[in-house]
Amino acid sequence: MTTFPGSPRLLKSGIVLVDPQSGAISRIIALQYNPDTLTRTLAPKVVGAEGSDRTEATRLKGPPVETIKLDAEIDAADQLEEAGPLVLQVGIHPQLAALEGLVYPTASQLQSSRALSASGALEIAPMLAPLTLFVWSKQRIVPVRLTDLSVTEEAFDPNLNPIRAKVSLGMRVLSVDDLGFDQTGGSLFMAYLQNKEKLAASTSPGTLGALGLTGLP
Repeated sequence: MTTFPGSPRLLKSGIVLVDPQSGAISRIIALQYNPDTLTRTLAPKVVGAEGSDRTEATRLKGPPVETIKLDAEIDAADQLEEAGPLVLQVGIHPQLAALEGLVYPTASQLQSSRALSASGALEIAPMLAPLTLFVWSKQRIVPVRLTDLSVTEEAFDPNLNPIRAKVSLGMRVLSVDDLGFDQTGGSLFMAYLQNKEKLAASTSPGTLGALGLTGLP
């Protein structure tokens, strides 16, 4: 990265984990390099199915189902140049473990669930995961659920510790339909939607003339 004083500070994208009960931030995972591409897919939630009541044809049931896919690269080259003691011992295992931890319950949660089962508890609630936020600048902070995570380890040190890898993340944005309006995640989704509407309103309006029309038929 250039050290020229006038060069802009590069923001990192990443993931923030929030305690679902206290709202406190429990972990911040900043991606080492911002992905080159971000793929987003929006599937509208419409009323009825094909051939249903015509009065429902233009109605929406709620926010669309938005999914996000990205590939993040992790490379120990910079740390190896500085001879960092941790990377010399275990490579990029810590960075991979932090990301993989997003889809694991904790060991203590598993042990607690096992203890409840052994004690004869009739109903054991599923283990509660932190609220996961995907952050891609101030304009895009959304609650998400990881839908898939794959790791391709591409290089190793002499002790077979990975030193370069690509992590593919698939995420589903959680809306107020999933979280409700009163939860932290629901409030963050509403802020995301309202900001999207503000950005859309700031664009220059089109004209029929630009479409080669003088009016609608």
